[in-house]
Amino acid sequence: MAHNTLIVDDSSVVRKATRRIIEQAGVDVGEILEADNGQAALEILQEHHVDLVLTDLHMPKMGGIELVHRMKADEATSSIAVVVVSSESSTSRINELRSEGITDYLRKPYTAEEFRQVILNIFGVLTND
Repeated sequence: MAHNTLIVDDSSVVRKATRRIIEQAGVDVGEILEADNGQAALEILQEHHVDLVLTDLHMPKMGGIELVHRMKADEATSSIAVVVVSSESSTSRINELRSEGITDYLRKPYTAEEFRQVILNIFGVLTND
């Protein structure tokens, strides 16, 4: 079953690289949507069915932490899996993010295999093999 994915990052280069990693990971992904900040992501979530949000933490207008808080506070989006993709390396900060409702964390830069493992942990088998 294909899962729609929303990539949220203020860098178009990072969004493009993330899209490429998703394509290389060998997972069954449906539609890939993109937003350049949390506010734009919330608007997309109102209009599209999304199963997974990959979000950066630090973005203009609305960062990833506020995005997670708003998603978890809204019944319509509270069950969507959220993976924070960031260069944050503090274990305490990552644990804090987990307690705030994120599903998992990927440290930038990450490989297609690391992404694949996170997806398998969240959804089970999604390979295109």
